[in-house]
Amino acid sequence: MPAGKRITVGVTGGIAVYKAAEIVSTLVKAGADVQVVMTPSACEFVTPLTFETLSGNPVHTKMFHAGTDGGVLHIDLAQKSDLILIVPATANIIGKAAAGIADDLVATIIIAATCPVLFCPAMNTAMYANPVVQRNLALLKELGYNFVDPGSGRLACGATGQGRLAEIDVILHSIKKLLTPQDLAGLTVLVTAGPTREPLDPVRYLTNRSSGKMGYALAEAASQRGAKVILVSGPTSLKAPPIEEVIQVETAIQMYQAVADRFSRANILVKAAAVADYRPDNICDQKIKKAAGEMNIELVANPDILAHMGSRKSDKQFLVGFAAETNDLDKNALSKLEKKNLDLLIANDVTQPGAGFDYDTNAVRIFSKTGTIKEIPVISKNIVAHKILDAVVEFRNC
Repeated sequence: MPAGKRITVGVTGGIAVYKAAEIVSTLVKAGADVQVVMTPSACEFVTPLTFETLSGNPVHTKMFHAGTDGGVLHIDLAQKSDLILIVPATANIIGKAAAGIADDLVATIIIAATCPVLFCPAMNTAMYANPVVQRNLALLKELGYNFVDPGSGRLACGATGQGRLAEIDVILHSIKKLLTPQDLAGLTVLVTAGPTREPLDPVRYLTNRSSGKMGYALAEAASQRGAKVILVSGPTSLKAPPIEEVIQVETAIQMYQAVADRFSRANILVKAAAVADYRPDNICDQKIKKAAGEMNIELVANPDILAHMGSRKSDKQFLVGFAAETNDLDKNALSKLEKKNLDLLIANDVTQPGAGFDYDTNAVRIFSKTGTIKEIPVISKNIVAHKILDAVVEFRNC
């Protein structure tokens, strides 16, 4: 995660420089110490003052300025950083790096780097497709440099095709991944998230208050830790994280089928979705009109996804369930963990401020088969997600 990390951002001359400013701002807000280095061409697009204001640090543009404590500037920046980010990465800087040329401060820092280097290419479509550029990209990837491939669409020059800077959230995801221990590398993690909707008629449905935020945070955190992630999501307003596979479903039966079809591929299943326990027995083809007197709706039970997967799981699979409780949290959580053959159970009291539905924060207790309880106070769901995965790694390796 960026908090407490030193990130050197190399900014080169391209129209996407303005997006680099937003990335720097976001990293600083996340607690990173951001050092910005600009090429002369970059200064033609945005002044160094912009990045000084956003980063809170002096911006470096000259090759031969002294570093901190009288050291060599490019060595200080290259070897005291946890990550070097080149954004936007032009064809020029990519070519220099591939050829080992170090004739400006950004290029020199790349050559001197002892930490991961992440290039974010952005250029005209024809330039990106040029065989020389593609050769340089392939060489740098072979040498172990990291890339966020550009997106496709209309470019500032008017061309349409691949070459525009990747979306900022995709770049930030790659940054977090490079700063996070890869303790789930080689594993497939299947995550469920969000509510389900059980239709009553073409207008109405039964659902719950789940926002999906906890499940989405877990999917993104697992990806940052190196896992291949499959996300099965009920209806939410959230943008899916940049992961391998996202399956959108609506009803509990659809979610059950999506999970069942993919369960054999999963090393870890984290079932964070709030699945409706019941659905209407009859779904009306037309809108039900208001009438005098009472209305009775017959409900039937939905499949218990967690119990079914618990009965199917092999010794090599790890199963994590969630329980949203309003009373007797410990008792209910331990009962659910045992009945459904879970390895871990994550329980929260949804009546607690900051821990209920639709918050950006959560507070949970983690129960294991051995009765171990870990309590996580009210903090960001993104941090809670990593703490839950810490427990998965710990107990899975026991």
